[in-house]
Amino acid sequence: MEAAARRRQHPGAAGGPSAQPGASFLQARHSSVKADEAASTAPFHLDLWFYFTLQNWVLDFGRPIAMLVFPLEWFPLNKPSVGDYFHMAYNIITPFLLLKLIERSPRTLPRSMIYVSIITFIMGASIHLVGDSVNHRLIFSGYQNHLSVRENPIIKNLKPETLIDSFELLYYYDEYLGHSMWYIPFFLILFMYFSGCFTPTKAESSMPGAALLLVVPSGLYYWYLVTEGQIFILFIFTFFAMLALVLHQKRKRLFLDSNGLFLFSSFALTLLLVALWVAWLWNDPVLRKKYPGVIYVPEPWAFYTLHISSRH
Repeated sequence: MEAAARRRQHPGAAGGPSAQPGASFLQARHSSVKADEAASTAPFHLDLWFYFTLQNWVLDFGRPIAMLVFPLEWFPLNKPSVGDYFHMAYNIITPFLLLKLIERSPRTLPRSMIYVSIITFIMGASIHLVGDSVNHRLIFSGYQNHLSVRENPIIKNLKPETLIDSFELLYYYDEYLGHSMWYIPFFLILFMYFSGCFTPTKAESSMPGAALLLVVPSGLYYWYLVTEGQIFILFIFTFFAMLALVLHQKRKRLFLDSNGLFLFSSFALTLLLVALWVAWLWNDPVLRKKYPGVIYVPEPWAFYTLHISSRH
């Protein structure tokens, strides 16, 4: 009798059918957390997107311009240039802003993937810092960006010829290894953040006026990033992955929130600008020689050294 009374007072202790309500409660609670996570919508992150766009323009796009503007006497060729200090600041500020962006995601993202991506991003950007620093310093000695390493007048006559191999290795670290380790985790992080930018409420699928104003400078910067970084394949793959995700979520009646719309609109504008850029320079014989093959996306700085600086 006493044992039966105890079982009635503690129905979960027996582990029989009476334990199911407790398990059902835990499952319901877990499901409610998932539902709340899916239903929550983050407001537009005006501060982060503004800082992100501003530092991209100043520290990345403005980096080579600052190297040409500031007097050479202030930053001798055997010392870091002002652009190198811009790059150092970029390598610190950008990962910080990416982490803050991930923190505000309404969806819980895989931490291990985020950490590995951030570490790889910093390593790749740092490799690029060294290679790009030497490359831009060579411009003061007559290096021409629209020519390959071996075709450059200041390099092709170097003796011994193994020195040319060293410059090609430097170019590989700068343009290939550095860019890959820099941009692949960068776009991966943006895509993971984008995957959480969906809302079940169609009324919340709109951008505020401030976001509309930021789309143009943001899209224009990504155009520079894609063309100068020679990462069109990576960019177009990311863009179509985003588009596929939007169409997939639309079947579930989930819509992009303001942050997702901002990022998607910026990338769509970038794709349009890249198409116009390629169409404009489609028949340029010199740039065609440097960028052979099916994917023809000239670098802005190669265009600059070929058509602008050569006239002065």
